[in-house]
Amino acid sequence: MKTLSFAGRERFWPPADALSEAAERIRARLGDWPAASAQWRICLIAPDEPRAGDLIVFTEEKSGAPGHAGSSAAWLAQGAGVIEAVSGDVALRLGEARYALNSTGPLAEDWLAALASFLDCGFDPHDALVLALAWRDGDETRAEDAWPVDLARFPRVADLPAAPSPAFARCPDRLGLYPVLPSADWVERVLDMGVRTTQLRLKRAEPEVLAAEIARSVAAGRKHDAQVFINDHWREAVAAGAYGVHLGQEDVHTADLHAIAAAGLRLGLSTHGYYEMLTALHFEPSYIALGAVFPTTTKVMPTAPQGLARLARYVRLFDGVVPLVAIGGIDGAVLADVLATGVGSAAVVRAVTEAADPAAAVVALQQTFA
Repeated sequence: MKTLSFAGRERFWPPADALSEAAERIRARLGDWPAASAQWRICLIAPDEPRAGDLIVFTEEKSGAPGHAGSSAAWLAQGAGVIEAVSGDVALRLGEARYALNSTGPLAEDWLAALASFLDCGFDPHDALVLALAWRDGDETRAEDAWPVDLARFPRVADLPAAPSPAFARCPDRLGLYPVLPSADWVERVLDMGVRTTQLRLKRAEPEVLAAEIARSVAAGRKHDAQVFINDHWREAVAAGAYGVHLGQEDVHTADLHAIAAAGLRLGLSTHGYYEMLTALHFEPSYIALGAVFPTTTKVMPTAPQGLARLARYVRLFDGVVPLVAIGGIDGAVLADVLATGVGSAAVVRAVTEAADPAAAVVALQQTFA
């Protein structure tokens, strides 16, 4: 068995031999991952001098205990994070962000060792925490790749508003080639080429121009019996009777999801890791977009590229639960590798809009799906 050593790398404070040994066992069964860019230290008690990269863990509430008073604010200001785990409810505070999770079962005795291991695989703390809560003692002995892929064991994101009822309308399980396009002209051109799923992403326009662009795109979708999604502008999409809308993660707290569902529109949600995927799943969207798979220049991304190894594990977790769309930096050179993960759709931008011959590019991309 290949093992990795945490020797010389301060993973726990105070030093905890049993936890370090458990972390080495777990990490050895998680596969090869690029070296983590951040070196996190899990603190079992509050250190005298907290530092950036510390995750200070409290596993029970005690009256007057550090971490339940003003000291937390001071630690957060220094770049440390605070994890509070009480009766299966776990919350991470890091900077101004708070990530609250409800475990679906008792926390594993090795959950902190698992947390250290997933951090070492390069996952951000909130995503590593999700995986640690899905871990069960002894998982590292049960499979060659012990990665958690049983959704029933994953925690649920807490403090979210209720999902719309009735739920969002369904869309095909495999949406296929999914060009994201900057104008109605492009939508019409691409649908004429035989594409059946597309998105109008027009970030800024005068209200009259925006309404006209959406109306033309919706009309083109009806003409071709295609799935045309409108990015961001959900009110205008509802008014135009669009097939669906695509929203970012931050929009689930500001858009009227109930109005979108009641109007019969489909909903696609962007995600950038496990915590956001679980958040999206709570709202029962028509599809979830997983990205960015590769570096992209079309927009500023909140996270580093996910890569194919992560994408493959996301697909194993959510395949058959909700339609999935891979997005971010995908072109003809990498599309076959993306589809090899099992994902049923891939969104492309520059592979079509910047192609020397867009029609030929679409044919080639469609053949890769075939």
